Amino acid sequence: MAISRHFCRIIAMQSFYEKDFRSGGDIKKITERNINESYTTIEKEDRDFIFTLINGVMDNPKEIDEIIRVAAPEWPINQIAAIDRTVLRLGIFELLYLKEIPPKVAINEAIELAKAFGGENSGKFVNGVLGTIYRNSDLYQEGDEEENVEIESPKTEKKIEEKEEKKDES
Repeated sequence: MAISRHFCRIIAMQSFYEKDFRSGGDIKKITERNINESYTTIEKEDRDFIFTLINGVMDNPKEIDEIIRVAAPEWPINQIAAIDRTVLRLGIFELLYLKEIPPKVAINEAIELAKAFGGENSGKFVNGVLGTIYRNSDLYQEGDEEENVEIESPKTEKKIEEKEEKKDES
């Protein structure tokens, strides 16, 4: 039985995070080990999807990081939390390079990963960055904000957080 694509994304994210955390390593070996150490059988179809994510991000690192730089200019790539950076890279690859993944699915999956594995505001940050990228892409269609995906800009998110912090200090 196939595992969920969400679980595949988790394995890819954990593999990239480990590579980033250890400042290197063979991503394919790290991923193979993570697959083998998972508590479930991962079939060929799921393994292929995991490696599509891994290879896609690895084949386009400069382009993906430049997209992040443009979408979040106030956040230099090396100052973004490692888990958020990893989730953004995977989300951008799915959003812009994997045409079979609907944009809203790519964004929502990235947001869920950020919420589950990142910090308190990671989901908002990832949502803001991917939302900006989506709105500025050829994939965007008028009226998309009215549906389930909550899309805000990183600057808006930062202002909201600053207001909330000021309220907490009062």
